[in-house]
Amino acid sequence: MKHFRFSIAVTVVLMVVAGWWGYARAGLPGMLGALWIAAVLGVLEVSLSFDNAVVNASVLRHWNAFWRKLFLTVGILVAVFGMRLVFPLLIVSVATGLGLGDVWRMAIKTPDAYARHLTEHHAQVASFGGAFLLLVFLNFLFDDDKELHWLGRIEEKVGKHGTEGLAVLLALLAAFGAMALVPEHDKLSVLASGVFGVVIYVAVKWISSLLEQPADDPALGNIISRGSIGGFLYLEVLDASFSFDGVIGAFAITNDIVIIMLGLAIGAMFVRSMTVYLVDKGTLQQFVYLEHGAHYAIGILALIMFASVEYHIPEWLTGLSGVAFIAVSIWSSLRYRRRHLVQPAP
Repeated sequence: MKHFRFSIAVTVVLMVVAGWWGYARAGLPGMLGALWIAAVLGVLEVSLSFDNAVVNASVLRHWNAFWRKLFLTVGILVAVFGMRLVFPLLIVSVATGLGLGDVWRMAIKTPDAYARHLTEHHAQVASFGGAFLLLVFLNFLFDDDKELHWLGRIEEKVGKHGTEGLAVLLALLAAFGAMALVPEHDKLSVLASGVFGVVIYVAVKWISSLLEQPADDPALGNIISRGSIGGFLYLEVLDASFSFDGVIGAFAITNDIVIIMLGLAIGAMFVRSMTVYLVDKGTLQQFVYLEHGAHYAIGILALIMFASVEYHIPEWLTGLSGVAFIAVSIWSSLRYRRRHLVQPAP
């Protein structure tokens, strides 16, 4: 319970703000409506991002205390205010040529217009996020150093013959496929967004690899290898790829950007708490296929994002697909533990 105390405290504060906002706009009915929507959005964000928490934990467990604390403090500010508020405003700003202040006023005074501008550029954002997430999945799948293979010999053979170059090639082909789905006037921007997603992934991994090179000072080298700005950027971009799906889904529930930010912020806080819980409790060591399930869920999400450039994919289906992979991976882990008599970590 201690891992979720701060998230619960923040949730209480954000729910109070949501209630006040709703009451100021529409009295008691507005307050009750705002509280309900904020709660629903919080649950939506958690359901869409649980696999994100597992992947975060798989990276974070190798970091030292400094980088963990930085990710869980500065990182949460970037996640809540940067990706759930500023990033959507920035997209509309670029699309309309308006300043961020003008876009904010549009979001407050004419939320329907703001939502329309944001959803009009969903294809470009989905192509970017799909390419980045697909590379996350493929590089996990093609990792020949994995000792456990959830799909047995099939996954083992794929991992043995797959390379980072093949992963990049497949991601670029997926971006070309997304381009073929959209109207002529969107083709170039959708393709460019997908290519940019690939570039960002490769650049972040390159920066991380540079900072993880052994240093002359063994102590300093140990610190760098257990956390770096490259790894921090990787997790932030990964969170961005997940978060926009939640932002778009939120507009199917309400156009009130303040309630959207508050509700998604509640979900983001609990995702961070789950990340810490998974790291501190050694859950990934106890449930050996949990990381596999999360990455396969990311792979499905990447394909869903590419498909969503043209087709509407219900948010419940997106969230349920991730939860299903997590649930099956937990079941597989329990079977593995019983079969090999693996005892949980203390």
